[in-house]
Amino acid sequence: MRNHSYRGFTLIEVLVALFVLAIGIVGAGAAQLAAERTRQQAALMAEAGQLASSLAARIGANLPLASLPDAGNPYLSLDYDAVADGPPVAAVPCFGTAACDPLALAAFDLDETRLLVHRRFPGGRIAVCRDAAPWDAASRRYRWACSGGAHAAVAIKIGWHGNDDLPAFVLMVAR
Repeated sequence: MRNHSYRGFTLIEVLVALFVLAIGIVGAGAAQLAAERTRQQAALMAEAGQLASSLAARIGANLPLASLPDAGNPYLSLDYDAVADGPPVAAVPCFGTAACDPLALAAFDLDETRLLVHRRFPGGRIAVCRDAAPWDAASRRYRWACSGGAHAAVAIKIGWHGNDDLPAFVLMVAR
């Protein structure tokens, strides 16, 4: 009688291989989820940069108000929080055949900006002010409060709730 030895995989080896495969699949899924979150935050940051740039251009285009001191400049008093303030009212159109004075144009610009922040940024917030020191070195983050100052740069601060409900922040400083 011949003695045959069979070679193959035992049940334990198969289970270990399936476990390793399952770990790999879960890891790949987690990497895909992290990549999607990062992509979404990058898209929001790019959109915030475009919004800040557009608002800076609108401020610069409205020369009669852009050159006013801080107290008379409506752009420098923008502080909108989508969560606390709720949805903004619809803007009165100020383009095409509508004739608008500089104040009406500023009101239109600010209403449009509030509407964009409300629609596009989760828990969005925007503030425009003069700020000589927007960075807080102690907490290593930007701050919402503005230091003011007649010669300080105009800061456009846009924030929203990001991944894991941590606030994301974009700052544009214009002179």
